[in-house]
Amino acid sequence: MRQLPGFLAAIAALAVTGCATMSVSSHVERGLDFAQYRTYDWGPADSLPSGDPRLDQNPFFQDHLQGAVEKQLAARGFGWSTSGTADLLIHYHANISQRIDIDRLDSDRGYCSADNCSPPVVEYEAGTLVLDIIDMRTNRLIWRGWAQGTVKGMLDSQDTMARQIDDAVTRMFNRFPRPL
Repeated sequence: MRQLPGFLAAIAALAVTGCATMSVSSHVERGLDFAQYRTYDWGPADSLPSGDPRLDQNPFFQDHLQGAVEKQLAARGFGWSTSGTADLLIHYHANISQRIDIDRLDSDRGYCSADNCSPPVVEYEAGTLVLDIIDMRTNRLIWRGWAQGTVKGMLDSQDTMARQIDDAVTRMFNRFPRPL
């Protein structure tokens, strides 16, 4: 019975940090001098559905995401092209899907209260956001950033959605290359 407090602590830690973390990464075309780019424009809307009508039909999501990306680009010296052809084309895709996470930590660490000690299964909704930046002259993808994480509470609260979008976009652009 002394294992019960440890088991409860492990469950509490899982609930707070388990699937709540956001993973962020990016890919960049190596050796490319980003100083040659000054302007950007938005590409056409993604024809692929997000997997959730609460996101597909949410103008707040789309507007806030575009604003967050534009803020990061402006901080790096890029301007939105209002006339002529932009240097870069920005495109995004967002998706929500059901995920399952099996936590073997309890059984591996001996925090089991049941005889069979089967690992707990956690079901949650996960969101993936992908940002693509394309060189308009060559039509080549030069940078892609992506973030994945739980969307719990995001779809029901604009404040939570804004915070998660800002966090994801900021963390992706922290990986954006500086001009050579």
